[in-house]
Amino acid sequence: MSQNTVAAKRYARALFEVAAQQQKGLEVEEELRAIVSAIEGDGDIQKFIATPNIPQSVKVNVLKQALKGKVSQPVLSTLELLLDKGRTELFGELLNSYVKIQGEALGFADAVVYSTYPLNDSEKEQVAAEFGRVANKEIRVNNVVDKGLLGGLKVVIGDKLYDGSLAGKLERLEKSFNRRAK
Repeated sequence: MSQNTVAAKRYARALFEVAAQQQKGLEVEEELRAIVSAIEGDGDIQKFIATPNIPQSVKVNVLKQALKGKVSQPVLSTLELLLDKGRTELFGELLNSYVKIQGEALGFADAVVYSTYPLNDSEKEQVAAEFGRVANKEIRVNNVVDKGLLGGLKVVIGDKLYDGSLAGKLERLEKSFNRRAK
């Protein structure tokens, strides 16, 4: 586990504890997602944050002005702290760690579901129900279209991969034949 991951977990744990006390856990997650998406999707913002010639205090003031009234105080304070400490590379890890911590606390997990086509709401609910029984958690589905799949689904929940793709099934069948042939 990298030092950044460990640091991000500490920040995420502190942020989650404050958010939980204020009963704003999901709201904070949405705010973090929006901020990370905005930063990762805009090269100008990334450049501004990464420019060493701009003092941290200026970056913090710009951030405060841009986000004032749009995000909760705990999120703003956490981002300000990361900027002050020069730890802006943690923004993405902070979100990932926050989502995991919150999921554990609330009994749900995020699943990335790879399919050959976009799943409709009914199919997502079906996948969530099936893997919810397997993981013993409420599942939130994030569907990713993967044209490289021949068919079927691949589901990733945390660090576990459930490979129900056609290629995965064929690979397991081939291994089974190879073991018998020896």
